[in-house]
Amino acid sequence: MSKPTKASLGNLLKRVHADERGAVSLETILVVAAIAIPVLIFILKVGWPKLKDMFEKNLKALEGHSDGIHSPTDGSGG
Repeated sequence: MSKPTKASLGNLLKRVHADERGAVSLETILVVAAIAIPVLIFILKVGWPKLKDMFEKNLKALEGHSDGIHSPTDGSGG
């Protein structure tokens, strides 16, 4: 039985540095982030205020229309 040899720190670092298995994944993540971050900033700065205004306007319209609706339990009969 042979004794397992210890790898020196230098050899370990050389092996880790030469290993490129995760390089493609990392590059893909960086490209996606470089595209997604400006798009998200644009949506938050430009799109969100418009969506918020549209939501509030429609909510007020719904509240206005709900004033004319009668509950069947209020005794009004219709």
